[in-house]
Amino acid sequence: MIVGTAGHIDHGKTTLVKALTGVDCDRLQEEKARGITLDLGYAYHADGQLGFVDVPGHERLVHNMLAGATGIDYVLLVIAADDGPMPQTREHLAIADLLGLAHGAVALTKVDCVDAARLAAVQREIAALLASTTLAGAPVFPVSARTGAGIAELSAALHTAAQTARPRSTQGGFRLAIDRAFHLAGAGLIVTGTAFAGTVRVGDNVCVSPPGWRARVRSLHAQDRASETGHVGQRIALNLVGDFGKDDMARGMWALAPELHAPVQRLHARIRLLPGEAPLAHWTLAHLHLGTEDVVARIALLEGDALAPGGDMLAELLLDRPIGALHGDRFILRDASAQRSLGGGRVLDIFPPARHKRAPEHLAYLRALEADDPRAALTLALARHPAGLALHRFALNRHLDDAQAQALWDACALVRVGEGEHATGFSATQWRALGERVLQATAAEHTRAPDMVGVERDRLRRLTLAALARPAFDRLVGELLADGRLVAHGSWLHLPAHRAELSASDADLWRTLQPLLDASRFNPPRVRDIATATHIGEGRVRELLQRVARVGAVYPVAHDHYFSATAVGELATTVTDLAMRAGPVRAADLRDAIGGGRKVAIHILEFFDRVGYTRRVRDAHCLRQAAGERSWTT
Repeated sequence: MIVGTAGHIDHGKTTLVKALTGVDCDRLQEEKARGITLDLGYAYHADGQLGFVDVPGHERLVHNMLAGATGIDYVLLVIAADDGPMPQTREHLAIADLLGLAHGAVALTKVDCVDAARLAAVQREIAALLASTTLAGAPVFPVSARTGAGIAELSAALHTAAQTARPRSTQGGFRLAIDRAFHLAGAGLIVTGTAFAGTVRVGDNVCVSPPGWRARVRSLHAQDRASETGHVGQRIALNLVGDFGKDDMARGMWALAPELHAPVQRLHARIRLLPGEAPLAHWTLAHLHLGTEDVVARIALLEGDALAPGGDMLAELLLDRPIGALHGDRFILRDASAQRSLGGGRVLDIFPPARHKRAPEHLAYLRALEADDPRAALTLALARHPAGLALHRFALNRHLDDAQAQALWDACALVRVGEGEHATGFSATQWRALGERVLQATAAEHTRAPDMVGVERDRLRRLTLAALARPAFDRLVGELLADGRLVAHGSWLHLPAHRAELSASDADLWRTLQPLLDASRFNPPRVRDIATATHIGEGRVRELLQRVARVGAVYPVAHDHYFSATAVGELATTVTDLAMRAGPVRAADLRDAIGGGRKVAIHILEFFDRVGYTRRVRDAHCLRQAAGERSWTT
């Protein structure tokens, strides 16, 4: 269990930790010279059950205190009996309350310096002070580090709390908030911190985030002891090997599982303003403390223009630089001059939208994210993403490992398309609705263009839902084809009952032109010859024959050279007969069989090659397997 001290300067936090562990947490020369704690100190009980993070109590060092307060399991609020609660006592307690730290005790120090009446009075003050916080009702232990009074009782209570505390889940990827980095002779770079989540092992690859440096864990210590593994809730020292040095490291970085590397500069959260503060205005500048990081942020309120003291509100935080954060992370907000704590909050969404942030649908989604069970939030997220929800981002934000994510997808009966980072999800209702939209878009196109065989695949995807990714659309179409609700005709898609039909005006004109093609079936006139013979514009003739080709009455055998479907069928029979009698067909063979010139015969054979009826082998053309099964008539 990680115990974090809290309290006013000179109330005996460091002395108390030394009495409990035998370790002096003041490691800096300046700390020893001045007799005050300036930075975080660390100590461990000899049995390894307890680790202590000792924090400075000076008002100007709250930023250092905050770097040690996040990630602890148990608060040890230290109050001197002679002084009683002081300004930093109250601020540290408010911070613990904002961080949701509900397990703790009060160490009432220097009891050897006061009489019984003063001791009783300060205990009443403490009870009143704790009453409205997460530490309400916490036990108070009168102690004296000088005489040793009460130290054994406090130590026993801390050990009992460690033994009875509910173990933290080790599910999820590893996250360690780095609070110190140093070089150790013979080992190399060491980083230390408290593990927020997951498990790490010797030999694992980790990522130093936000920079994104990859590293390997050469060795590690957990709770100040050499170990092969470290896990959530422990103080861990990692010996890292990578392309960086001690000077590259900074407090505020994370050592984490590579898949969790997702630095953000915007996040949505619920924030709470302390009761004694002035109303917080929209776009207020503040310091955000999350993990061991301290970064300047703008607070954009999402539910109003001001936040009342003691109230809470959904907000967007826009950060000066990228940081590591995930859903559920607690943070503290301090004023722009870093002189006092304003409030705090809890991260809800690290992938907020760029637009419509105050829309009721988005605010409802953020409220759903506040629940421990992610199913309600997932349901709302799916509804807000008709083209598919990026499942990887949802799982990453909620810090779900593969097993947890899979269980959630199954529980919500999701339709999933793709794998890994490219996976998108749809509710069963959404998926059915998308299928109906495909069919409706197809029907609308048949009405708009009855002469078309169908709709080209990409056009149909855009008509269905422009944002729908191609893999999802292809799967939808595949299911509709398998069910017989959609039919593929080459690259075209159409409804089963649809047959391409000419408009009345096109049908009339086609009846005028068709006899010209039928009169010379195997060498019909080209577009320009038809136009000359009929005195109809060449462009109009060409466009008509293109539409007639779409309904299957003619085929474009060569450029601007259309053959009737009946003629193409007869030519296919002729080619088959020639191939059966003499093997591969040459242009001269076909020319002799149908009459006309060799050039036309070449065009006809090349057409059969293009449509897959034959295939060219040097100067001859062989029938493809099952070529005889093809129908050339409508």
